[in-house]
Amino acid sequence: MEDALVIAGRPFASRLIVGTGKYRTMRDMAQAIEASGTAIVTVALRRIQLADRPGETLLDHLDRDRYFLLPNTAGCYTAEDAIRTARLARELGLSNWVKLEVIGDQQTLFPETEQLLAATRALVSEGFVVLPYTNDDLIVARKLVDAGAAAVMPLGAPIGSGLGVQNVTNLRILRERVTEVPLIVDAGVGTASDAALAMELGFDGVLMNTAIAGAQDPALMAEAMRAAVEAGRKAFLAGRIEKKLYATASSPLAGVVGGSSR
Repeated sequence: MEDALVIAGRPFASRLIVGTGKYRTMRDMAQAIEASGTAIVTVALRRIQLADRPGETLLDHLDRDRYFLLPNTAGCYTAEDAIRTARLARELGLSNWVKLEVIGDQQTLFPETEQLLAATRALVSEGFVVLPYTNDDLIVARKLVDAGAAAVMPLGAPIGSGLGVQNVTNLRILRERVTEVPLIVDAGVGTASDAALAMELGFDGVLMNTAIAGAQDPALMAEAMRAAVEAGRKAFLAGRIEKKLYATASSPLAGVVGGSSR
């Protein structure tokens, strides 16, 4: 796994993380996840009980030998609820890893940062590997790192909005100032160019759900996102050219008829 995404010492072959919500059918979900090439799949504990037919659950469509399941605390509005949900996921044998969400506003789904920090500290003290979803605030990100977060996952735009990265400046600052743990853009991606931009900024990965699940062809969009994340990562590693106001000839003019010999 050359250039693997490494979180808490564990390497993952893909830098694209995908969710399991909002798909029209379980079959669409399974096909899209396959096409994405992902290694990590997020699962909301509340959705595990949902089924297309009696006896069938979300987990029946996910190969746990192939995908690392990352429980999340979606829908939690307090630290207490998020902690309880994470504990339940561990008791069910899912994982001691958790994508931590503590929502502060129902309309925007922006995080409640005080509760998020409290939940992070508590879960880390209990041995959880915590990946908190947060805003694009450097100060909060630094506090999450100090609290023991294994990664920091700032939003690109509101969850499910499809607006793409809205504050490039803040994300650039985060990338420059948070280097101890991986940074993963979580929320707001709408199309492949959004994912590529996040990776070109130097982020370690991108997490998305709605952009794939809500597409007219989820599997094809998942394939596009896979390529975009890979391309953005390679572009970042390659190092882009400096932006200039005026043109610079790509071929020398010396010796060209009508060109300058000086």
